[in-house]
Amino acid sequence: MDRFLEMQTFVGVVDAGSFVKAADTLNLSKAAVSRYVLDLETRLGVRLLHRTTRRLSLTEEGQVFHARCKALLAGLEEAEVEITSRSDLVSGLLRLSVPVTFGVLHLAPLWGLFKAQHPKLRLDITLSDRVVDLVEDGYDLAVRIGRLESSTLVSRQLSSTRLVLCASPAYLAAHGIPTHPAELAEHAVIAYSYWSGRDEWSFDGPQGELRVSTQPCIRTNSGDTCRAAALAHQGVILQPAFLVGPDLAAGTLVELMPQYRAGELGIYAVYPTRQHLSAKVRRLIDFLVAQLAGRGPDW
Repeated sequence: MDRFLEMQTFVGVVDAGSFVKAADTLNLSKAAVSRYVLDLETRLGVRLLHRTTRRLSLTEEGQVFHARCKALLAGLEEAEVEITSRSDLVSGLLRLSVPVTFGVLHLAPLWGLFKAQHPKLRLDITLSDRVVDLVEDGYDLAVRIGRLESSTLVSRQLSSTRLVLCASPAYLAAHGIPTHPAELAEHAVIAYSYWSGRDEWSFDGPQGELRVSTQPCIRTNSGDTCRAAALAHQGVILQPAFLVGPDLAAGTLVELMPQYRAGELGIYAVYPTRQHLSAKVRRLIDFLVAQLAGRGPDW
């Protein structure tokens, strides 16, 4: 029997206060947890836990052994973290999925810098706005923009960006400047296919939240295409500031109804599990956090 697993299970039971809760925490069956603790007591020849139907308590020997086990496990974890953090020679293949526009504009310039820091690492970067299944498709990490749904995945926020309602001056001169979101129903709208609300756009204004149904004249799964159509005076778009910020600064696009906020989107690094996180993924997450610090929501 693995002594480390026995000690880890025993500490888990004591810290959780029950065999059932420890089983959930350790991702083991209750029967396995009970067997590991019983085998440990049998091997040591002492009772470590008093068991009743309502509660668990440590015997005197259990208190001593629990303290020693905690110290040993903590020391092992510290040693692993220290060795991992000291190793600069991460290697192997790192498969990433990143959004197309954000990947081109803001991530593409970073990959060379990251690769220079870790020359033995091989990068496989896929640009797609499709929400991939990290486990099924074999990705180590994805960058996602939006409001994350609850899932079994682990995420770390890298930055944020606000959504901007805008159009070109020429379009507004020809069709008028809307002053209330309800007027968007009468305007040409260029819609992004992957937007979760589809043709219903939400705003938070002086009187609270309101939703507006739009009638897109152009629909596309590319934010760049939305922007290009707006610059060609074809209609109104709702796109993130990281994409249209330079156009707003240059005056080629004009923000509409700034008193009605369309909200912010988080920019996240998403990965399958926090447990046994590889050094290469940890290094990439820390790198992206450092590089994107201070960015957003206006970019």
